[in-house]
Amino acid sequence: MKFFLAIMLVLSLYSTKQAFADHEQILVAVDHAPPYSALDEKGNAKGLILDILNYIKHHSDEDITVKAVPCPFSRCIRMLAQGEVDVMGGLVRTPARESQMSFVTPPYMALSSSYVFYGHQHSQVKVERYEDLIGKRIAIMRGAAFFPRFDKDTRLDKVEVPSERVAIDLVLKGRVDLVIAVEDTADLAMNVLSQPAHQLRKMAYRHTQVIYGHMAMSREFSQSHVGREFSEHMRQMAKNKVLDKLVAPYQLPAIPPQLLSEETGRMHTNTF
Repeated sequence: MKFFLAIMLVLSLYSTKQAFADHEQILVAVDHAPPYSALDEKGNAKGLILDILNYIKHHSDEDITVKAVPCPFSRCIRMLAQGEVDVMGGLVRTPARESQMSFVTPPYMALSSSYVFYGHQHSQVKVERYEDLIGKRIAIMRGAAFFPRFDKDTRLDKVEVPSERVAIDLVLKGRVDLVIAVEDTADLAMNVLSQPAHQLRKMAYRHTQVIYGHMAMSREFSQSHVGREFSEHMRQMAKNKVLDKLVAPYQLPAIPPQLLSEETGRMHTNTF
């Protein structure tokens, strides 16, 4: 009996050690999406999600490293869904994505902004109401989510492209009529991408809402000890206003208090 218990203890310790070993290195998918994440010419990554994860790493009891995995947005999404990477940041929460990955709450990005459409300054295209989008060729980043009405509208001619740079280039070359963008960040992004924003014209129609950006984890990583610990760190960082300090250099607002209240309510509800 004692021998059996000893064997079980050894196996338990090995299993625990192996579980930690599986996540000694956290792989973070990072796409080129200035100002919140960026890749230089050598493929080196920087950005808000890495700032957050490195902060957690330095305040964690686990001996882990954080490694950026540069990838186009759509590939980042696919790799996260398939468990090839552990974490991705800045994702809008949708039912389709929730079926493939685990979202960390509360979100760390909360933009009260508008989705707007840009066309070439010399084009005759006008968009004064939503219905004016019908019949226009609209460049969208592959795998991205915008607002529900737009995302679900099968009448629209959406041209999927791998990046924001390509989307804007297609408008400038006259190959599509419009590109969709978040108004608060579009001008800054085009400046970082060295694209001529002055050659674009913003359409009159806009869809305004609060846009939340979440950290999301692969299913496997979210159920690991390290994944659960990182999720708890995020909740505590939001509660203690640490997240507000980390997002401030990116000109992002503080997390709205009601989100923290809603999160607390959900946690209490889930205990019964």
